[in-house]
Amino acid sequence: MELTEAEFLRCYNVSLYEKPSFTVDLVIFTVRDEQLRVLLVKRAEHPFKDQWALPGGFLDLQCDDSVENCAMRKLVEKIGIRAPYLEQLKTYGSRERDPRGWTATTVYFALMASNSISLEKDQERVRWAPVQGEGVDKALAFDHAHILADAVVRLRSKLEYTHIAVHLLPEAFTLPELQQIYEIILQQPLDKSSFRRRVVQAGMLEEIAGKLRDGSGRPAQLYRFRDYDRKTFFPRSISRYAR
Repeated sequence: MELTEAEFLRCYNVSLYEKPSFTVDLVIFTVRDEQLRVLLVKRAEHPFKDQWALPGGFLDLQCDDSVENCAMRKLVEKIGIRAPYLEQLKTYGSRERDPRGWTATTVYFALMASNSISLEKDQERVRWAPVQGEGVDKALAFDHAHILADAVVRLRSKLEYTHIAVHLLPEAFTLPELQQIYEIILQQPLDKSSFRRRVVQAGMLEEIAGKLRDGSGRPAQLYRFRDYDRKTFFPRSISRYAR
């Protein structure tokens, strides 16, 4: 007699198949001191004890309803806040990536403004490391150097045709500040008038009435992103307007 699905599931033995250890890792970007930076943590335990790594941790089957929930939980655990932008990068898995055995990890990259978080209390074990090329000047644990390189490539690619750089700025910002974010990450100067025309035509920003930022020259108009739930795509890549 053929079993129903409910009967099959009642009899199913989940221990029949081996399961790899499963983790979630985070590549958390910000721009600080005119540099793209990534959050690193110093590992407190073996393997790779006292070596720098990307933050992350094991999936908790009891409290994580999804891989994304695990990523958001780890963000709060590591830095105390939710990132305004979180995107799944890729899943990595192999026998060689962790000396403890076969592991898989799903990686998310996050963007946040530099003024949204302070690491002053734990600088010995957590720091914003400058990104140089597609990596950092430190040896990273596991396969995290490879993961970071993939994340940097993805970030630069996304900036070519989307609005996501606004998540690296405070809520109110000027157009020169937004352009500077693009220039820092894309590693090239952009034509000011062409950049301004591109973002204005995209309809992604709105002026904050009566709000100006004082500087060495004429006060600059402050803007904010119009709708953080809306995805804005540029019809041409931003780097076409390089100077």
